[in-house]
Amino acid sequence: MKRKIFVAVGIFGSILMLPGCAQKQQMAAPPPPEVGVVTIQAGPLPITMELPGRIDAVRTAQVRARVAGILLKRVFEEGSEVKAGDVLFQIDPAPLQAAYDSAKASQASAQANVKQAQSLADRYEKLVKIKAVSQQEYDAAAAAAAQGNASVSVAKAALETASLNLGYATVTAPISGRIGQALVTEGALVGQGEATELAVIQQMDPIYFDFTESSTELLKLRQQFDNGQLKKVAPDEAKISLLLEDGTTYPHEGKLLFSDVTVDPTTGMVTLRAEFPNTNDLLLPGMFARAQLEQAVDSNAIAVPQRGVTYGANGEPTVMVVTPDNKVAVRPVVVSSAEGNKWIVTGGLKAGERVILSGLQNVQPGMTVIPVPFDSTNAPAADASN
Repeated sequence: MKRKIFVAVGIFGSILMLPGCAQKQQMAAPPPPEVGVVTIQAGPLPITMELPGRIDAVRTAQVRARVAGILLKRVFEEGSEVKAGDVLFQIDPAPLQAAYDSAKASQASAQANVKQAQSLADRYEKLVKIKAVSQQEYDAAAAAAAQGNASVSVAKAALETASLNLGYATVTAPISGRIGQALVTEGALVGQGEATELAVIQQMDPIYFDFTESSTELLKLRQQFDNGQLKKVAPDEAKISLLLEDGTTYPHEGKLLFSDVTVDPTTGMVTLRAEFPNTNDLLLPGMFARAQLEQAVDSNAIAVPQRGVTYGANGEPTVMVVTPDNKVAVRPVVVSSAEGNKWIVTGGLKAGERVILSGLQNVQPGMTVIPVPFDSTNAPAADASN
């Protein structure tokens, strides 16, 4: 009987202890949340500017009619490559040939006349010495010979002009490059009163990219150079690439040629020019693109992934960091510019600090957390949108 009483008491005691265990389990604190962090490193970082501009041909030549006449034929194929000296158009040479023949005959007549006048002057020169002719007759003969020589010079110049005009009837390419469409058709009267434009040739390999940069940005860069914050990149060492209109990157790097020495007073912009290879004619004159130009190097830059920087209601950028005792703290930062998918931070952070990149929605300032290295492949979709 006593044994049964002891068993009952034991069972009853166990029942009384169960609520206490459950209460302790409910009161136990949850473990600290895990957050993905990146340890900030300071190091050299190229400062790249993205600047808009347009493609421009290295050389552009307007092919014009230099003499008046009827256009007989077009020799070239529109849109093809031509070489300097290639025949492009033929203007009717008949009237120009006639003018040349007339000038040639005039020159022959002038030469004949001057020969006769010079012969008379030479004879009178001997006779005037023996008083066989008067001085006045000799002077008249000498003047006629001199006038004859001048007429020969005029006739020679007229013949050269006629020869040039006859040559201009065959219109040739002034430079090598790609020729566009013909701007006139056969049968058109060209060169009458003005040098009619016939076609345009553009030299496109290599090709220029002309773009602009704000004078304000240039002043800011100069100040950073002067105070030693940035190191200047030599023009022949500056890297420049192109982002095309469809968002793709042009496969060849270019080289910076020059920057203008004046500021456009209407826009406050400075013009720069770069040169790119264009062997496949992918870049066409007039095409819009954006240049990514490396202008300087920050030798001690601090870069933070953009997902780790948030902006408050006042527009001030902040980051969440994990302190040495694994607590969350908010840090206001100063952001200068973007480089790729990172912000360049010039104040508020220092090398060695741990910035939270994932798990931000689960933490509050002062909370204890478990920091783990950030892995972008395992980052939740909610974090990826931060």
